[in-house]
Amino acid sequence: MGRIYDVLGSIESQHLVRSQAASRPKKYVAVEPETALNRLLEDRKRELQEKATQYENVVDTLARELDHPKAPEDGFWTAELGPAAALDLWLERIDAAQDTITLVSGTPASGFDLDDVSSQVFDRLAVAVERGVDVSVLLSSDLADCMPHDVNERYIDALADDPTYEVRIGDSIDGNVTIIDGAEVCLEVSNPVQPGEAFATIDLQDREFAADVRAAFEESWGDSTTLG
Repeated sequence: MGRIYDVLGSIESQHLVRSQAASRPKKYVAVEPETALNRLLEDRKRELQEKATQYENVVDTLARELDHPKAPEDGFWTAELGPAAALDLWLERIDAAQDTITLVSGTPASGFDLDDVSSQVFDRLAVAVERGVDVSVLLSSDLADCMPHDVNERYIDALADDPTYEVRIGDSIDGNVTIIDGAEVCLEVSNPVQPGEAFATIDLQDREFAADVRAAFEESWGDSTTLG
């Protein structure tokens, strides 16, 4: 009998039956069917809303944690092989910049259409400037001469007068290197078998190495000419 009363008590807590507490044994009577169904529906709606709120709280917590991910330790590196994956990694790291981007490019991104790649890179750099990142770009004279007209026009219209975006032209610039936030370095590695094609992009998180690369950049930067 005890278990039966437990079940009846549970049903009563859902307002599906009423009890006569003064009677012995305790008596129960069902509420009207329509009322019972409405109450059951409201209970289920309330339970689902509570679960939805719990999930929303979990999502909010994860979003906050992902907005401020723990920075990788010095010495951490990753790489992507193949032209497409190498380009994706490079663009991803540009998107991740929070303070500074220093981009040195002596040759077009290997194995890609210059118009397409330069347009993508310019778009990412422009967005970086909008979020407060200082951008310094050092190009070889050969690369500057073959930059697409459309990209040059967009630079003149959007960023030429922005003090946080500066482009210079230098001599003896070779290879493609990008320094992100003074803490990581993206290096393009050419295919040793087919030098005209990108083999990989290596992203190295190392402040000391980034500082060394930055020092070499400063020497070339000082000898370069501001793009007019």
